[in-house]
Amino acid sequence: MNRNLIHFLAVLSGSLVLSSCGNKNQQGQQRPGAGGPVPVAIASVPEEIVKGINNFPGTVVALNQTELRAEVNGYITAILVPDGATVTKGQKLYEIDRTRYQAAQEQAKANLAIAEANLNKVNRDVERYKRLAEQDAIAKQTLDYAMTDLNNAQAQVMSARAALTSASTDLERSVIRAPFNGTIGISQVRTGALVSAGTTLINTISSTNPIAVDFAVNERDIKQFVDLQSNSAASLKDSVITLQLSGNNTYEKPGRVTAIDRAVDPSTGTITVRATFDNPSNVLRAGMNANVLVAANSTTKMPIIPYQAVIEQLGEFKVYVVTDSSTVIQQPVKLGQKIADKVVINEGLQAGQQIVVEGTQNLQPGAKVVDQSKMEAQAPQGQGQGSSKK
Repeated sequence: MNRNLIHFLAVLSGSLVLSSCGNKNQQGQQRPGAGGPVPVAIASVPEEIVKGINNFPGTVVALNQTELRAEVNGYITAILVPDGATVTKGQKLYEIDRTRYQAAQEQAKANLAIAEANLNKVNRDVERYKRLAEQDAIAKQTLDYAMTDLNNAQAQVMSARAALTSASTDLERSVIRAPFNGTIGISQVRTGALVSAGTTLINTISSTNPIAVDFAVNERDIKQFVDLQSNSAASLKDSVITLQLSGNNTYEKPGRVTAIDRAVDPSTGTITVRATFDNPSNVLRAGMNANVLVAANSTTKMPIIPYQAVIEQLGEFKVYVVTDSSTVIQQPVKLGQKIADKVVINEGLQAGQQIVVEGTQNLQPGAKVVDQSKMEAQAPQGQGQGSSKK
């Protein structure tokens, strides 16, 4: 019985030793880099002429837009265009009751006629008094009175003419006309509505062709858009600026940079740029949201790497650079334009440097690495040699 117990204990001890060895082997398999180089994907940093597209959210704005307000008081007696119509400069849009303004103009004309007739009479009297005064036939005071009457009559004529101009202006303003070519909106008043000078909003008119899109760009990109503005004809020809509407529909007409705001907004570090587009079909409407697509080609070759090689830590970007001793260090970089699954490096890397592009999650600065592609290439050869020895 004691012999059986000793045999059982010996078997149990052997099982525990084997289990312990198995666990150690398993832990070694789970931590492949703990005792040796970490297998990663390594690539050399290339330099390329970068050709990509920058995307800027923008808003469609009219190049010319104004509110139509009444300049005289009265009732709307006629609406001469339908809502949303295309209008031309000087076209009649609305009429305000003109009866009293026509009467005021006629009254002003009559007053001017009276003043001019009185001026002619006084002027003749003065001429007559002058001839008599030369002959000492009248007192000098009489001529002085006549000259005073002449000055008063002249002032009355001037006043009457000003009153006529004012009355004529009011009469003219009782007809509201289009100040420029464009599209009129939906009327805010209807026939019979009472409007007040300077306060009642009647409608809004805006130009539609061409039309503009305003968008904000970072201050570091100002030079690019200044160059585009200087070469607007070439930009238009090469379709450097295009517009993407909702639903990912691309607008058919290319744009050109026509204005850059006077100053950078210090709170955002951006500046507003305006691109102008031809809009013959009136597809673009003021207030629409759109994406401005700007082709960006670098003038010199730039380092470009896979975006997955970039590590973001607390708002900073870094990559693992492989040293000559096959260890890695973290190198801070400044990112540029993102193109598909790659990104341009503005600062921090040079062409030819070796970086880790896959496997960064297993790394710490100072870790030793090995290119897994080389390991995979050597694996079949090593297996073949082992089988031949057998």
